[in-house]
Amino acid sequence: MASILSVSGSPSPTSRTSRLLRHLDDRLRLQGHDVTPLEVRTLPAQALLGADFRHPAIASATALFEQADGVVIGTPVYKAAYSGLLKSLLDLLPQYALAGTTVLPLATGGSTAHVLAIDYALRPVLSSMGASHIVPGWFTLDKDIEVDDDGTLTVAPATATALEQVTDHFSAALGGRTTVLAPTG
Repeated sequence: MASILSVSGSPSPTSRTSRLLRHLDDRLRLQGHDVTPLEVRTLPAQALLGADFRHPAIASATALFEQADGVVIGTPVYKAAYSGLLKSLLDLLPQYALAGTTVLPLATGGSTAHVLAIDYALRPVLSSMGASHIVPGWFTLDKDIEVDDDGTLTVAPATATALEQVTDHFSAALGGRTTVLAPTG
């Protein structure tokens, strides 16, 4: 199956965006994919903001993009655009870092006023980076994602169904199955 890099562009350690991505990562793993999560917030701020392309953490993140068959990019929406943290990483990647890669863009936000952020802010950047195929993404309202005190994630039923569909479409675009295998062990 495909090698997938799952990137969270959220600056928050308690991010609903990151929790949602990890939930979708599990679905992709059950479909047989190898998924590597990347939390951009864990990369050194000085390297990101100082455009230190040679910093070992940035070089390692760049290598993850180069090795991936598919990339899931998740971001909270701030002021009708993807996060500045995600922007700082994308700016450090080579111009065509997504060449030959299938990409699934996802966004979360507090209002439906931001629903077009994927198409008008994120998709053009991903396209300019050479993504061979950007599958239809999905915007999820914050109110549809609930994280309990124990870390359990609950997604509103209609949203969960839509997310399963876009995730399955992404899996199929990578040549993978869209059915979920039974967990082992």
